[in-house]
Amino acid sequence: MNTNSSAVPENQFKRSMKTRHLIMLSLGGVIGTGLFFNTGYIIATAGAIGAIIAYLIGAIVVYLVMLCLGELAVAMPETGAFHTYASKFISPATGYTVAWLYWLTWTVALGSSFTAAGLCMQYWFPQVSVWIWCLVFCVVIFLLNIITAQFFAESEFWFSIIKVITIIVFIIAGSAAIFGFIPMKNNLPAPFLHNITEHGWFPNGIIPIVMTMVSVNFAFSGTELIGIAAGETHQPEKTIPLAIKTTILRLIIFFVGTIFVLASLLPMKQAGVIKSPFVEVFESIGIPYAADIMNFVILTAILSAANSGLYASGRMLWSLSNQGTLPKCFGKLNPKGIPTTAIAVSMIGGLLALFSSVIAPDTVFVGLTAISGFAVVAVWLSICASHYFFRKQLSTSEIQSLKYKAPLYPLVPILGFILCLIACIGLAFDPEQRIALYCGIPFVVVCYIAYHVTRAYQQRVNR
Repeated sequence: MNTNSSAVPENQFKRSMKTRHLIMLSLGGVIGTGLFFNTGYIIATAGAIGAIIAYLIGAIVVYLVMLCLGELAVAMPETGAFHTYASKFISPATGYTVAWLYWLTWTVALGSSFTAAGLCMQYWFPQVSVWIWCLVFCVVIFLLNIITAQFFAESEFWFSIIKVITIIVFIIAGSAAIFGFIPMKNNLPAPFLHNITEHGWFPNGIIPIVMTMVSVNFAFSGTELIGIAAGETHQPEKTIPLAIKTTILRLIIFFVGTIFVLASLLPMKQAGVIKSPFVEVFESIGIPYAADIMNFVILTAILSAANSGLYASGRMLWSLSNQGTLPKCFGKLNPKGIPTTAIAVSMIGGLLALFSSVIAPDTVFVGLTAISGFAVVAVWLSICASHYFFRKQLSTSEIQSLKYKAPLYPLVPILGFILCLIACIGLAFDPEQRIALYCGIPFVVVCYIAYHVTRAYQQRVNR
């Protein structure tokens, strides 16, 4: 028997991620396409005040879900953990469906990320089609993911540092421009809070806030990567709670602060997804080359989010295979501990971006983010439900022995579940995002049917 403590069991991931990797992995998955592009759509739909409120509600939802996930992940640190929790505490069919939903979340998000990256490149190269850039970035992100997990974590760490610094600089520079400390272009007067109040508090009513909640949740998706990476994390009982606390605090500061600056500097009628609202804001500020620098950083941020997304979707397919619900080829790890086949298949979602060659890129982007948002909110629903049933089955002594406990049980999982459900219902009121329900609900039904058919076949074979 090999007594080397560094030996890795066959077909198991190496615990090579440190606290800094986990914190930056979670931040990296979040600060990406949703924040840098979707915010324009949300401001245009819900108005400035509505967008700020939507993001505040979104931050509360994320915090509730992460509290639930934190308790589960510390008690049972497993790679690709969401569906194993749902299988144990809801039903095996639900666990199978959750796994496929989370895979759908990230593989479709790859498509929206590559589309957004192509739109960034068109800022400099308007004559080159978006789909060509999508293809180039597909290759780059695939290569980053198949080298080693350590290389992936380290590259994501530095990607995320660039994004965090950019957001801080944006908030500081934007705030200075709002109040006239940095001049606006063409000697325009400082906007102060004029753009926020120009069209009233809720120019389109309250309903758009509910309509955009899935888009907001899509922007926040990625925090749950803490749970995905639990099986590759050193000392999860210490690392995961710390990552949750620091990540949530930073998200609230970054997102709400960023939305306030954007809404103050960007008139509601100019907001959209053809161009990043961040670039539009810096085009209006009298700082030379600021828009070009911001566009480059946004491109880096989007590719970083795609990097995290491919990591997550590949691990989910590996986890399904490891439990026998997918062919064994998806569960094979190469000598460096990378599920190469699972990652290659997950890249299919990135190819959805190529539809931008036949459909308007902005239309493709909104549709893909809505589908991805629906899928991640459905996964969050399962996390809240899994936590509720997990804690319910424990004895008093078992609860006291938990290394990390979510506060205010059962209020936290119940409130998190209700808010996620409201976000899904809100999709029905938005024609641009309704495609998520048309695709998402049948996908869930097919997954449940597929699970029962697969199980029936396996039982017949084993007789």
